[in-house]
Amino acid sequence: MSNQDFNESFMGQRLFFSVGEPSGDLHASNLIRAIQQISPSSTFRGLGGSRMIQAGMELDYDLTSLAVMGFAEVLPKLREFFRVADIAEQSFARGEVDGVVLVDFPGFNWHIAKRAKKYGLPVFYYLPPQLWAWGGWRVRKMRRYVDHVLCNLPFETPWFQARKVDAHFVGHPFFDAVAQQPLDLKFVDKWRSNATLQVAVLPGSRDHEVHNIWPLQLEVIRRLAAKFPKTQFLVATIKDSHALWCRSQLKASDAKLPLQIFAGKTSEIIELSDCSLMKSGSVSLEMMARGKPAAVMYHLSQTTYAMAKLLVKCKHMSLPNMIADKLVLPEFLSHGKLTSKSAMQSIHDVTEEMSRLLGDVEYRLSQRRNLIELAARFAKPGASNAAARFIMTKLINSEDGTLPMEGDRQSPSYRRVA
Repeated sequence: MSNQDFNESFMGQRLFFSVGEPSGDLHASNLIRAIQQISPSSTFRGLGGSRMIQAGMELDYDLTSLAVMGFAEVLPKLREFFRVADIAEQSFARGEVDGVVLVDFPGFNWHIAKRAKKYGLPVFYYLPPQLWAWGGWRVRKMRRYVDHVLCNLPFETPWFQARKVDAHFVGHPFFDAVAQQPLDLKFVDKWRSNATLQVAVLPGSRDHEVHNIWPLQLEVIRRLAAKFPKTQFLVATIKDSHALWCRSQLKASDAKLPLQIFAGKTSEIIELSDCSLMKSGSVSLEMMARGKPAAVMYHLSQTTYAMAKLLVKCKHMSLPNMIADKLVLPEFLSHGKLTSKSAMQSIHDVTEEMSRLLGDVEYRLSQRRNLIELAARFAKPGASNAAARFIMTKLINSEDGTLPMEGDRQSPSYRRVA
């Protein structure tokens, strides 16, 4: 079937999205646009963020405003999470939805999946939870409440399939975002420096992450600036509010630090950088795609750390390391108070790693080559289009492989969930 015939085959579908992370908001917005290319008459509503609104979704609730990570952080917001789940179920009960697309955020999205199945709705999980890393017993929920898992990492598909979950590899949408997002070349030209080394500093996308990571990163910057006074530090925050908070943590003695803080310029700052000081997260895939060495930091509360020690089974916390099954980006995890022994040790260790990246050209270039080689194998765009085609094909639910034309609501192969 040609692409034109494929596109013309789809009638409009009513899709409900549940997305709770800022990164998921980006990837879901690209998926919505990919579906619109296939089926312009399809409509979208649900839980998400501002990028999904821009892509054409009717927002029922800004779920990204509740984004949290860790057991201790979730508990105070449980009542609000259940209220939002009720909003979703009301939409299901009114028959306003043909299919449900979940993106990451498993603690909450399990509830959405369960409620969707109550009304016989097909459920797709895009950017599925990393059950292979921790909480493997939750695969029972996946089998029970999710019809199709769209896997983003190459080793995920066989893991799910071995556990009798309907899983299909589509690729990681982060590479679509990197390929599609044009750089602000004026910004890049303005801040490019051939005379000094430049370090990208990424403190995270969630409020609590920024509050936990930035004070540690700032202390690392202070130490590095004393050792490498000609190095420039470019801080990339997701939100203006994060940039303001980061500036508020600067002391009077930091006035002379070679540091600039920007909001909304993450890709540009990564492109400018020689290396990065970053929080663990999906942005590590952009480091891989652009071949930028980095030291990866993460900080947990003592409660979350204690539980993670019992539950987490994977060797690495950064996606490039998981994909490579080896350490291509050095990782540093700390826990407890920001003044704890663990946090102080992390500051020391990260400073040592960053000093090596800044002071040893051969080491920095070898790290860059490792990332470029990994990216050549795995950093391929196309996940959004592959996921869109899969979802729409399954929603039409054709048994003989043919697809009804737009408007053919009476086709026996079409299933409308009332």
